[in-house]
Order: sequence, then C-alpha cells, then structure tokens
Amino acid sequence: GYGELPTAVNITWSSINFKTILQWQPKPSGYFYTVEIHGQKSDIKRKCILTSETECDVTDVLSNVKETYTAYIMSVRPTEMDNFEEPPFAVSEKFTPYSQTVIGKPDIKDYSQEGSKLNVVFKDPLTPYTFPNRSFQSIQDIFQHDLEYKLYYWKDQSSGKKDVTTKSRRFEVSVDSGQNYCFYVQGIIPSRRENRNGQESTVLCTSVGGNILDEYGTGFFIILAVIAVAVITLAIVLPVVLCKRKKAKKARAVREKELLNGV
Repeated sequence: GYGELPTAVNITWSSINFKTILQWQPKPSGYFYTVEIHGQKSDIKRKCILTSETECDVTDVLSNVKETYTAYIMSVRPTEMDNFEEPPFAVSEKFTPYSQTVIGKPDIKDYSQEGSKLNVVFKDPLTPYTFPNRSFQSIQDIFQHDLEYKLYYWKDQSSGKKDVTTKSRRFEVSVDSGQNYCFYVQGIIPSRRENRNGQESTVLCTSVGGNILDEYGTGFFIILAVIAVAVITLAIVLPVVLCKRKKAKKARAVREKELLNGV
C-alpha cells in the first residue's frame, strides 16, 4: 500500500510576474509525485504527473489570477495508480497570484538629463499570459490602476534620495543642472498588505558636462597633457634646429667657395 511513502515537506510558491513555480522536498526514491491544483471556484487540475522532480511550473493552471489556489502533492507508485486507495499527500498554503506574485524589474528604455530636467522612460515587465492575438500581457494589463511606479533619484556620490510616483511609463523631474544624478524605478501595489514593493530596476546614472574628469579619469588627462607638451616642444625646437642647419649649410657653402677662389 501507500502507507509508508514519505509526503512532501517545505512546500513553497515562487512567483514573479505571474510565472509561478511550486517547490518542495524531499527528492523521491522508489516513488513519484503528482501535483493537483485546487481552485476555490475552478475544477481540479493535474500537473507534473509522476514526476521525480521537486518542482512544478503551475503557471498555466493559475490563469484566473484573482482566484485562491491550494496545491496537493501526492506521493505515488505507478503500479498502485489503479487501486482505489487514496495516496498520501501534502497540502500547500493557499496562494492568490494577484496579491502574492512579486513584481519584477522594470526595464529602463531611455533616459536623459537636459538642463534642470531628468527624463526617464521605462517598460512594464511582461507576464506569461497572452491576449487572444498571442502577444504577452504586461503586468500593467493585469493590475490596471492598482499598479504604480516610483522613481528614486539622488545626486551622484550623495545618499539623500528623493522619490516621485507615476501611473504612466515616464518620469520628468526637476534636478540641479550640471549635476549628475543616479536613479532606479520600482513597481508598487499600494493596496497590498504584503509584497507591496516590486524588484528594483538597474541603477543608472546620468553624465552631464562639467564632470568629464569622472567619466575619463585623471590618467586620460595626464596622457593628453604629455602629448600637448611634446607637440609644443616640437613646434618650438624644430624651427630652431632647421634654422641652425640652414645657417650651417650656408656657412659651409661660403667656406667652400672661398677655398676654391684661394686656389
């Protein structure tokens, strides 16, 4: 019978941008796992049937993202599948994708600093779910007005952060002209109790005129200075050398002429 088979432990839901992986332990030996996903309103869906893995991608059976789901992980032997005895199983905690999936990193598409304006344009992360035309839905397509974004920005080499919020995909903020600024963008769902803040985008920094030393480094300017000195020295020395050679040549020609006349 099934009685002596171990059941799954340490069951966790790992979900980013609605891509959801169910994970558990231990690695099976002499038996397999089958996952059943039970929704509050939907039919039971089976995934990863007779798997020897300890994770299962359940994204496609959680497409009703506002529903709450529970996973049943059954420990089974293929030879005993046909009998009517219920296999041992473990039950996960409840999971609601809409309120629990982590918001992934926004993608910074473009940024510029012109005068006292910092402009940042970014793109929503995509989800695995598609529209009828098979194009992927973004997280904004699913969250709609529940989703907003924050831009955190600060003067380069400074620790004093400022932030501004938008529901669009563009930021325009006033900054001190001539100063470099660093920034990142983060998705936020204010209505959530947990997982309110998404993953932070890559930190980027502007590079405006006046701080060219930081961009190229002092070594670059030392090399430039050495080249400049060499060029100036050459410009001064070369005419002098050429002039001396010309005078010497002329003097030699005069001496040779005098010698010939003397003969």
